[in-house]
Amino acid sequence: MKIRLARGGSKKRPHYAIVAADSRMPRDGRFIEKLGTYNPMLPKDSEDRVKMDIDRVKYWLSEGAQPTDRVSRMLEAAGELPKKDRSNPKKGTPGKAAQARAEEKAEKAKAAEEAANAPAEEAAPAEE
Repeated sequence: MKIRLARGGSKKRPHYAIVAADSRMPRDGRFIEKLGTYNPMLPKDSEDRVKMDIDRVKYWLSEGAQPTDRVSRMLEAAGELPKKDRSNPKKGTPGKAAQARAEEKAEKAKAAEEAANAPAEEAAPAEE
């Protein structure tokens, strides 16, 4: 059992039904129950963008239905599922150009620090 999106609407104007369906059925094929709708054409802050019958969703989850990734994110946003920790280790690392700039900046800072320390050392013995 899956809780997933079944696509409807016309070309270039998608509209999805949130359905409970057997995982062996086609995406837009036979389903057991319609649980809500999702209209990605509406603005993200619109209340009508995602509509779900939360009681029925909870029932199907208790029966062992697995939500797909997109539906689970919608349920997390609604506060019905705990948020999963998603790790993307490459997302936080800087790109090649940024790494090169950081290395250059570090070299300049090191050179400036050495230049600042060098005259101070020479001036100290001369004060006798």
